[in-house]
Amino acid sequence: MKNILVTGGAGFIGSSLIEHLINKYNNLNITVLDNYFTGKENNHFISDNIEYVKGDTWDSKELLKNKKFDTVFHFGEYSRIVQSFKDVEYVMKTNLHGTTTILELCRQWGAKLIYSASSSKFGNDGKDENLSPYSWVKSKMVELIKNYNKWYNLQYEICYFFNVYGPKQITTGDYSTVIGIFEKQMVEGKPITVVSPGTQSRDFTDVRDVVKGVEKTVHMNMNREWMLRSGINYKLIDVAGMFSDNVKMIPERKGERFTSEEFYNDTEEVLGWKPEHTLETWIKNLKND
Repeated sequence: MKNILVTGGAGFIGSSLIEHLINKYNNLNITVLDNYFTGKENNHFISDNIEYVKGDTWDSKELLKNKKFDTVFHFGEYSRIVQSFKDVEYVMKTNLHGTTTILELCRQWGAKLIYSASSSKFGNDGKDENLSPYSWVKSKMVELIKNYNKWYNLQYEICYFFNVYGPKQITTGDYSTVIGIFEKQMVEGKPITVVSPGTQSRDFTDVRDVVKGVEKTVHMNMNREWMLRSGINYKLIDVAGMFSDNVKMIPERKGERFTSEEFYNDTEEVLGWKPEHTLETWIKNLKND
């Protein structure tokens, strides 16, 4: 791992990964490709070893035509469930067309792919992969990556993210995270809004733990799926109560997931990774700032 491409590297998780890699390794050359749909220039990590390229993944053959990479962290996909119903054309262009273009480049370069998959497919005994355009297309990209391994010997590791929160999370707009929304509402002294019925369960994982897990998968060479999760499920109404006693229920939304599945996985044992941060501590620190 020396010449690295990070798609979506100006976003929440991508920029956190870059910071982790730069702080841990010497002599890395990192190129970031981001269209700034949700990414921000404020998330740039200033270094002589990092180059930022503005553009879409589906144009990456032209944008990166003079470059070659040994490792690709592909985080540059559309990543919201509810909003995907109104953004369906963009979802398909970004995740189907864009990701296929990245896979073709990985094949051309002989690069290893680290892919950010979505835990949304696991809800309701796996039926939730058809719950929204986003969930469906993310599950299909996992299938495509596995087929690229069979067809072209693409080397990959697939990392599943579970409701990531932490520094740099999006707190405003349609693409903000639930913990980001709660944080902003608490800071502004507003009611914490919870989508009815409030009993929906979620597994929340700190971004600082997630990027450590992602980095570890680079060295595994196993072509498998990794569950980067805290392993603790919370009801949204209970999480809201951690922020404030002033909680307001709002109407149910199309595509809302109701359960975060409990299931065994051996990621911690095989990867040698374990979450070090808890949601309770994160919220407590926010309230004390």
